[in-house]
Amino acid sequence: MPGSGLVAHIRARAFEAYERAGLPQRIEAWKYTDLRALMGAVLPLAPRPDAAALVRAAASVKQTAVDRAVKLVLVDGVFVPELSDVDSLEDGVAVRSLREVLEDTTDSAMAGLVLSTTTDAVISLNAAMATDGFVITIADGEAVKRPIQIVHVTTGSLVSNFTRSYLQLGQGAHAALVESFVSAEGASGYQTNDATIALVGDEANLSHIRLAADAADAVHISSSIIAVGAKAKLDFFSMTCSGSVSRYQGFVTLTGEGSKLSANAVNLIRHKQHVDTTMVVDHAVPHCTSREKFRAVIDECGRSVLQGRIVVRPGAQKTDATLTTRALLLSDEARADNKPELEILADDVTCGHGSTSGALDGALVFYLRARGLSEKDAQALLIGAFLGEAIEEIVPESLRDFVTAQTEHWMQARR
Repeated sequence: MPGSGLVAHIRARAFEAYERAGLPQRIEAWKYTDLRALMGAVLPLAPRPDAAALVRAAASVKQTAVDRAVKLVLVDGVFVPELSDVDSLEDGVAVRSLREVLEDTTDSAMAGLVLSTTTDAVISLNAAMATDGFVITIADGEAVKRPIQIVHVTTGSLVSNFTRSYLQLGQGAHAALVESFVSAEGASGYQTNDATIALVGDEANLSHIRLAADAADAVHISSSIIAVGAKAKLDFFSMTCSGSVSRYQGFVTLTGEGSKLSANAVNLIRHKQHVDTTMVVDHAVPHCTSREKFRAVIDECGRSVLQGRIVVRPGAQKTDATLTTRALLLSDEARADNKPELEILADDVTCGHGSTSGALDGALVFYLRARGLSEKDAQALLIGAFLGEAIEEIVPESLRDFVTAQTEHWMQARR
């Protein structure tokens, strides 16, 4: 484990917190995702990748790369400079590996900030076990033209990866961050635990996109802790389209007045996959706006969990927040658990939530088939329209096209 002194102390405290709680069980936020049953034990850490593993990883990175993005690559939880584009970073953007930061004994304050934790057991475990990641700092007023893409590649089998990244977006800065999770050829049965901490400065604008396409039998747990400053905007999108067991949990706090959040998530599920997307939005101050749209498409025996919770703190007047969850069931065995929640502790707010689950409209499928489309093509067209409401919110447009291509690939695989 990188780091000593204060870092080692923080890790020990985090592991003690995890040890007291264990994998989540009988906790309301984890009601539908029992990791003790679905995951069992935590696997041993992956070894450092050798030359053969890096060759396999390079092929996966090439397939996953976003056009014009600056790539930062982690292979089996280790930063790999030769597969990354660190030399092409724009002025005003600084990137250090997490390992470098944790081993820097002169910057203990930053190490403590990066390894910050919550009462959540899996985030505590991540703080205790994180081997690498990135610390990204963007200067005040910097408009970063190229997206920054963090690519997580796993090459091993029956191993675990723990990674953590930290982003600090300066006042008035603009940036797009993409996180991609993929497997190299031959990787199977692995576990991923990742955490991202982001501070969005006043009047800044962050577009944060997360795409998970792990091996079919992988277990994936990701967490985000994001604070949004005054008059700032966060555009967030998450999509999970593979993995045996997956949970993404986001904790967004609107800390400055006039801040805005647009959060959209898509679960694409087949076979016996279990995919959980959970987000908590904390309106801590007045005059903030949040819009959340969650969508799930479930085929065969898959199970989707969509949980959203909006908290309006005392004194957070003039809050405007809405949350909708919708699930599309493509088979009789598909299962959807939608759980929207509101906790309102102020009296001058506009808040609402809604939830629906159902099958494709048979009349629309018949209409399209009558015009020459096959049943699968007709379904794909309707599924695309169903997902479009969430995907069309992605900014910039080039990333929207990239995500659309990923959904089309998933739909082609079920034909």
